[in-house]
This record gives sequence, structure tokens and C-alpha cells, in this order.
Amino acid sequence: MAEKLQKLLIILPCYNEEEILPSTIKTMKKLLTSLVKEKKVSPESKICLVNDGSKDKTWEIISQTCAQDKMFAGIKLSRNFGHQSTIIAGMYSVDADLYVTIDADLQDNPECIAEMLKCVEEGAEVVYGIRKSRKTDSIFKRTSAQLYYRLLNLFGVDVLYNHADYRLMSRRAVETLKQFPERNLFLRATVPLLGFKTAQVYYDRTARTAGETKYPLNKMLALAWNGVSSFSIVPLRIVTFLGLFICFLSVLFLIYLFYRYSAKGTVVGWASLVTIITIFSGVQLLSLGIIGEYIAKIFVEAKKRPLFIVEETLNLDDKEKIKD
Repeated sequence: MAEKLQKLLIILPCYNEEEILPSTIKTMKKLLTSLVKEKKVSPESKICLVNDGSKDKTWEIISQTCAQDKMFAGIKLSRNFGHQSTIIAGMYSVDADLYVTIDADLQDNPECIAEMLKCVEEGAEVVYGIRKSRKTDSIFKRTSAQLYYRLLNLFGVDVLYNHADYRLMSRRAVETLKQFPERNLFLRATVPLLGFKTAQVYYDRTARTAGETKYPLNKMLALAWNGVSSFSIVPLRIVTFLGLFICFLSVLFLIYLFYRYSAKGTVVGWASLVTIITIFSGVQLLSLGIIGEYIAKIFVEAKKRPLFIVEETLNLDDKEKIKD
């Protein structure tokens, strides 16, 4: 019976999580032990803690946990590669049948993993965890999040509302994801491109019990722009249409100048001319900046630098490691 059960790998990206990690470890051990006892997953299933270059005692806690309990595995990245690369490191470095990614603060309800497994039994290969509402958020957080998703949808980026990076993926989905070699990662938009059968589970998000959020406003804005610039050419088209619109205004202004000159002589108004020149110059610089962002992404992709570098692993046998 155990041989027919699928091996589950729960991946928790960790960055400076020493305050909350001990509690997270207890919660996840209890959850996975329950799933194994209920014969929903294989006894070989593991919880993988991926350290993304933390500067506190996160890796020490991971090392101690792995030494005491073989249910846990640890991956230490050589430096900070970012949240998206850390998730990829966990999925690409360890062999499993099912992969679940969830943040180490456990604000996303881990109990939903059992529901995700039911969706897999019904044929789903990707299961998204989605928040029911944002009632627990502050007004600013709620408003900024809504603007964030509206911005992405406005620019044609296909993302699920209120879904972050809490999801389950089958082995086939992860293997297919490897065919997307881009370095500018935005998994929330990349995973839907796989096209496999999907399902959704809904949960109430809880408040963080310890530590600080690793996604303040500036990082959320950076992530949103990365998503837009990596998956949409709408900003470039806006620049094009803006240029055409300004050219049209320039022609109208030129016609107006000829009319005034023929009717009333020289046009006076130095301030108005300087204002127009300043506005047009600002638009040009903004347009060049947007184009430059896209060129910068091409530059990054062309170098093909690794998404992550593993410095050390714990409790991963050779048979569990994915061979390149």
C-alpha cells in the first residue's frame, strides 16, 4: 500500500525566520505526520526548509532540526537569491511526486494541504491556495493589494486574485516548468501558462505571530513591475501610442503657430513654450526608461546566470536529489 502512495515534498522558503521557525517546524511536523498516518502520502515524504542567505540563526535552527528528525531536509543557498528563486531551488533540487510551496510564517493555512491532495485525486496537477478575503488586512494593505492585482490584469498578466505562492504541483507540472528558462521569475504568472488541469482551495489568512514580513510595499511594487515587464508588452505599446499622440499634438501646435503668425504676427509667450518643451522632454525620458527596463531584462536573460546555487544540503540521499 505504501508503495502506491505519492511522495510529498513541502517546501518552505526561509529568510531571517529565526523567531517563527521553531513554531513552524512543530506545526508542519504534526501536519505531515497526520497525513502519513492517514495514508494520504508516502512515509518517505519530507518537509524541505530552504535557507535563502539568512543573516540570523535560521540555518542553525534548520541544521539542528534535520539532525534530530529525518522527516526534515535542509537546503542552504550560497547567498540571497530572492523568494522566487528559493522556491525553484526546493522544487528543482529534490525528487518527489507532489510539491507544495508555502511561506515559513504559515499565514497561509497549512491545513489546506489535505484539501489539495483531494484535488490531486480528482485529476488536478496544479492546485492553487487562494485567500477568501482580506478582512484582517489594514486599509492600506487591502487597498494596495487590490491595486496590485488590478495593475497586473490591466496590463494583461494572467494571475489569480488573492493567490500568492501557496500551491501544489505534480511532478509532471514541475518538470514542465523547467522548460521555462527565464531568469526574471514571476511564478504567479508562469505556472498558469503550463495549461494542466487546475483546482483551487480557499482559506482564511492569519496574522503573522512573530518576525516581520519579508514583502513590504517596495518589494511588492518591485514584484508587480517584474510581473508586468516579464509577461506583458503593453507598456511598450503605451509608449508607442504616446509617441503618436504627441506627434499629433505637435502637428496641431505647428498649424496653430502658422495661423497666429499669418493673422497676428509673432507668437509671444516664452513660459508656454518652455512648459511644452519640459512636458515633452519628461515624456521622452519616461519612455526611454520603460524601454530601458525591457533592454535590461534582455541583458539578464542573455547572460543565463544560475537561478540559485546550493551550498549545502541536509537529509537528502543521492536517490532523492534530482540529477541534472
